[in-house]
Amino acid sequence: MQIGAQLYTVRAFTQTLPDFAETLKKVAEIGYRTVQVSATCAFEAEWLREQLRANGLSCVLTHTPGPRLTGETEAVIAEHRLFDCPHIGLGMAPNCLSDDDWYGAFLRDYLPVAKTIAASGLRFMYHNHNVEFARTGRGREIWLERILSDFVPEELGLTLDTYWVQAGGGDPVWWLRQLQGRVPCIHLKDMAFAPGNGLAGIRMAPVYEGNMNFDAILAAAEDAGTEYALVEQDECYGEDPFACLARSYENLKAKGLR
Repeated sequence: MQIGAQLYTVRAFTQTLPDFAETLKKVAEIGYRTVQVSATCAFEAEWLREQLRANGLSCVLTHTPGPRLTGETEAVIAEHRLFDCPHIGLGMAPNCLSDDDWYGAFLRDYLPVAKTIAASGLRFMYHNHNVEFARTGRGREIWLERILSDFVPEELGLTLDTYWVQAGGGDPVWWLRQLQGRVPCIHLKDMAFAPGNGLAGIRMAPVYEGNMNFDAILAAAEDAGTEYALVEQDECYGEDPFACLARSYENLKAKGLR
């Protein structure tokens, strides 16, 4: 299993092509060799391919805007082939839980996308937050279970965000054990508590600097066949996000990962 950087962590520094190029260089200098591209400025696939090569990086996953996935599926596939990225990701179901019709619209729009991507030899990936742990109204079923049952594994993988699983009341280790072969990529960030703010004291933190059981999580991910453990710290609370990425990298490196 290889560790990588989810560039959403440093999204403020990827909003122009020069900044994006500098960010890739800085991420590589930390030691990362794998990235996920997400929430950046617009770019040409050829440009990204050259920047990745120049910095000794590979892109293994993206979060691609929904309108492009549904309206330009073939073009998105072609672009991912150009920069050699095997996984095409969606960050969240559009309008998730917003009304009674959101799930029907999600299936209508994204089942064909998943089938087209699978037919191309690439894989469509869904990324969870905590909202997918709400009950559907069918017994104790949660929305993440519904999504995973309505898409076949060959057509939809899951980028299991271990922090958001725990934030939703789930057990990341249990979920990884259920999803063998379906979680080629996972997201890592730690959950810490800052005293003095009540429940609002729950915060994101660099990996191994909070209270999540990452020894067990990483062992379960290995058993599940996870190939890429991608560090994604959505919020850094005024700290330098590159420094947060570096601390996560060093903490994971100390555990024997690269």
